[in-house]
Order: sequence, then structure tokens, then C-alpha cells
Amino acid sequence: MKRAFRYRFYPTDTQAAELMRTFGCVRKVYNLALRARSEAWELRRERVGYGVTSAMLTEWKTTEELAFLREVSCVPLQQALRHLQTAFANFFAKRAGFPRFKSRRKSRASAEYTASAFRYRDGRLTLAKMSEPLDIVWSRPLPAGAVPSTVTVSRDSAGRWFVSLLCDDTPVPAPTAGAAVGVDAGITSLATLSTGEKIANPRHEQRDRERLARLQRELSRKTKGSANRAKARLRVAKVHARIADRRRDHLHKLSTGLVHENQMVVIEDLSVRTMVKNRSLARAVSDAAWRDLRSMLEYKCAWYGRELVVVDRWLPSSKLCGACGTVRAKLPLDVREWTCDCGAVHDRDVNAARNILAAGLAVSACGDGVRPQRESLPGGRRSVKQERSRPPR
Repeated sequence: MKRAFRYRFYPTDTQAAELMRTFGCVRKVYNLALRARSEAWELRRERVGYGVTSAMLTEWKTTEELAFLREVSCVPLQQALRHLQTAFANFFAKRAGFPRFKSRRKSRASAEYTASAFRYRDGRLTLAKMSEPLDIVWSRPLPAGAVPSTVTVSRDSAGRWFVSLLCDDTPVPAPTAGAAVGVDAGITSLATLSTGEKIANPRHEQRDRERLARLQRELSRKTKGSANRAKARLRVAKVHARIADRRRDHLHKLSTGLVHENQMVVIEDLSVRTMVKNRSLARAVSDAAWRDLRSMLEYKCAWYGRELVVVDRWLPSSKLCGACGTVRAKLPLDVREWTCDCGAVHDRDVNAARNILAAGLAVSACGDGVRPQRESLPGGRRSVKQERSRPPR
């Protein structure tokens, strides 16, 4: 499979200037091609493909107004046209919305180089139009014998430079583990396991909230377009980057531990998009980053030969008694512990995790489409809907 390995690097002033010019040209070519394709459809009902826009790029370089496009490597510009072609393909297939113009301030500053536009030898990467290799911090080694097929250079809003190398890799499946675990995502505890273990929620955003608020107030008082405003914006971006880095690091450690210790991981299909519409919970839900945790579990289970089962969000995991199977009519969010009529005392989150695991085990044993929970919900909905993600054989 293809895997991207991302590293931070520190360019010289000359390299930074060259990359910034490349980012600007990539953005300019993308926007010009998007405008040309949109106008061709609106005015003449004509579909313009990659081949036509590539010919347009050659003509643009000959004009006096766009002569600066010749100053940078042509490969990132061609890659921008290919990315636009992919965006339109996704739009026509109804997998995404209509492509949008790239903004200088809001869009990600990046450029992609194919094999003809870079040289990688003995751990040294040199890009086209540059005489010196990039000063990369090799925080982890590339796979043995791996040769990058593409290189993507980017700069984030905090001013940090990154290079991503796409290589062929064959992950080694982890040793078989006989355990299975159900995971209930939450806010008080980031994750509660069916074993009874609770993973505390670090609340990374909340820890830096006061500092972030102070810096944002300072930013709002700066004159737009001034150098002081640019410095204040950078300080705010660095705090956001710090929060995101710590959150991502914690989720990686949590997901890796779950995958290595269990043969099967069962999670719930949460509608995060709907939850963030609740003004009282939006900040906490966004800080928890449940969607990122699910994505990490999905690809790591595929890498290491594990099975991931996703049960339907309508499963009454918290209200279902794990001892007798009775579904409680109501269970407010502030009730963290409850007692069933059968006498069983349940911790809300632990009980939910165990019910999620039971539903996942039923799916694994009986196959897709099984309905282990027979109770129906209001409106005729069934309580369980399964998705299975088995590792490739």
C-alpha cells in the first residue's frame, strides 16, 4: 500500500522564497483553470478536461502578465491541474461539492512534486530549482529500500514547514491477540472500555483556552494589514498548532494501544456533524475529536490485521441493561449510574461499552446483517446496524 511519511524541515531563506513563489503559482494556476472550466460550462455547456487546461497552462506562460509562471518548476503546476481534475471527478460522482477557489490566507499552502522534479539519494532530498538539499528532521526512518514516488511540501498557518514522502510499504500484521474490546466515546472520559477502564479526556483546547482568548483579543485590536497584526495572527496560530499536535499525539497513542492489545475493536457510529450543532456541546465534542479516533482505528486495524466493527448509533447502549436485556425508558445525561429493576447496578459508560462489545461480537459470529438486539425504536427503526471492516486476506 501507499503510505505518506511526514517530516518537518527548516529551509534556507533562498529555499523558503522559492517555495513561497511555487505555492503562489500553484494557487494561481488552480484558480485560472477552475475559472476557465466553470465559464466553459456556463457559457457553452462545454466540459473542459485536464488535457485542455494543460494546453492553457502552456499558453499562459507565454503571456507577459503570467510570465512569472516560468520561474518555478512546471511539475507542481501540472499537479495542481490534476488535483482540479480529481475535484471535478468527485463532484460529478456526487462524492464532494463543487470545487472552490483557493484563498491566499485560508487555503493550505502546498506543492506536489513527482519523481521527475526531485532527487532523493542517501537520505537527502533536493527539489527542482534548488541547488541544496532540504534540512529535514528525520524523526523516523523510511521503510527499508523505499523510494518516494511523490513529495509534497507544505507550510502551515504557524509558519512551520513540512515535507510528506509517499512510498510503497507493506505493514507487518501484529501477533494474534485473543481479546476483543468495546469502546464508548464520551466527554467526561474520552473513551470507556468494556474492561471497565476509563481513558481520561485531556481537554487540550480547554487547557489553553485563556491564553488563546487573550491572544485573540490582542489580534482583534491590531490594524488590518499591519505588520503587528501579522505577528499577532502568528501567535494565535502557534497556540492552535500546539493544541492540535497534542490532541493528535494522544489519539495516536490511544488507537495504537487498542489495536495492538485486541484482535477486534467495536465502536459506535456517532453523528459528530449533528452533535456539533448543539451550542452547549460543540466545543467539547470538537475537542474530543471522535472522528479522528475512528479514522485512526480504521486504517490501523487494516494495517495490523485486526477487525473493526461499527454498530449503529441507534443502539440504546446506555439504557440497555447488560444483565437482563431491559431497555430503560429514559436516562438523562446527568445520570452517570443507575440501577435496573433486576437489581443490577450499572455505570453508564461501562455498561454502554459492554453492550457495544456484545453487539459487535454478535455481528462477528453471525455475519453482516444480523440483528442481535430485537427491540425497536420509535419510528420503526431497528436498534442495531453494523459495519464491518475486516483486514485484507
